[in-house]
Amino acid sequence: MKLTSITAALMLIASPLVAADEMTVMLDWFVNPDHGPIIIAQEKGYFAEQDLAVKIVAPADPSDPPKLVAAGKADLAISYQPQLHLQIHEGLPLKRVGTLVATPLNCLLTLADGPVKSPADLAGKKVGFSVGGVESALLDAVLRNNGLSLEDIELVNVNWSLSPSLMSGQVDAVIGAFRNFELNQMDIEGVQGKCFFVEEEGVPPYDELIYVANSDTMDKAMIARFLAATEKATQFIVNHPQESWEIFASTASELQDDLNERAWKDTISRFALRPTAMDQGRYTTFETFLFDAGLITSKNPVSKIAVDITEN
Repeated sequence: MKLTSITAALMLIASPLVAADEMTVMLDWFVNPDHGPIIIAQEKGYFAEQDLAVKIVAPADPSDPPKLVAAGKADLAISYQPQLHLQIHEGLPLKRVGTLVATPLNCLLTLADGPVKSPADLAGKKVGFSVGGVESALLDAVLRNNGLSLEDIELVNVNWSLSPSLMSGQVDAVIGAFRNFELNQMDIEGVQGKCFFVEEEGVPPYDELIYVANSDTMDKAMIARFLAATEKATQFIVNHPQESWEIFASTASELQDDLNERAWKDTISRFALRPTAMDQGRYTTFETFLFDAGLITSKNPVSKIAVDITEN
């Protein structure tokens, strides 16, 4: 017994307990399949493997997370590449440090059996939106790609009620619908929708969901460990789609429904397999797109917008 106690004491000396670094991560919305790698990394212990204690917070207001990171109230926030460009021009000390969803999810959504067979058919019709600025620029690009402009349509603010406003006939199309959610939501309700993908209709490709940090105070080493954990989680999701869904769904009863299960399957191929990897050209091109659209009055260099967190 004495030897065992001595051995145990020596083991504690040789392997001291180190407190995990605490991180607060603000989501962009309530927990949903878009956040799969974060939730799986938490549930599978991948954050713990990186000596991280991650607090995942869903915001009361979707516009709050980047502001809270800028104010030093959180370490990371999930945000959107298009919005990040604008927020930096507004003076927020933010920078992209990683990618969560590496393709656009946004689409121009219409009824499959409705009169809008192409965006060109929107002349004189109503288009619903929820967020001005970027969504208007995306819509304008889609319309111009089809011989129209914003002057040819009527914009209607539907206050986040995208698919319901379309199904009820309030509008003829909506911009800002996520192809992995709204299409499934409509199908479950017996209505077939059709998405016109913005990146196929004149909008430069962009990262839909990104991780942003405070450009002045970020802990690059800690963020790199966080992203290593989410990369491992993404690999697990891709390799084990059903098992990962079951783990994800088990975390909250409200996730255990047909819509979330369908969205999970449709989102897997969208996750960034290399969350730290950065396509500089993608950020340069989108900055130019926003400048040409008149949403910004100057163009920032990529170094002010995004960083490869693994660079020394």
